[in-house]
Amino acid sequence: MTENIEQTTDPASTEVVFHKVCRSGQVPEGYVRRFYVDELECAVARLGGKAYATSNYCTHLDCLLSSGKLQDDGIRCSCHGSVFELEGGQPIYPPATEPIAVYPVREDEGEIYVGVSQADIEHGGPRRRKPRD
Repeated sequence: MTENIEQTTDPASTEVVFHKVCRSGQVPEGYVRRFYVDELECAVARLGGKAYATSNYCTHLDCLLSSGKLQDDGIRCSCHGSVFELEGGQPIYPPATEPIAVYPVREDEGEIYVGVSQADIEHGGPRRRKPRD
């Protein structure tokens, strides 16, 4: 006998809510900084006058993107040089082959807000690999 189990998702879990993460001046042109939205660690960058928010972890080996540098075409991981688009998160230089998460950003009255859902927070929390026993 096969049971038909109905799975539902809480619509609130995917609803994007903007959270204030910092003052605009804390992320100057050409810099990337680390901030948290609840348990979600983000890299917030400013390039070409625009603020961007991404996951803070490279998809290659979980290095911190906030320790990397910005360049004309994206954010470069400091560990192995992978570069990701800031708009869509796609890898544009190897060794990374998987995209990083990107989040919508709003600037209002000198503050930067990052839009995330509860699902983003739950699934995008700290990803640092645990040390081997």
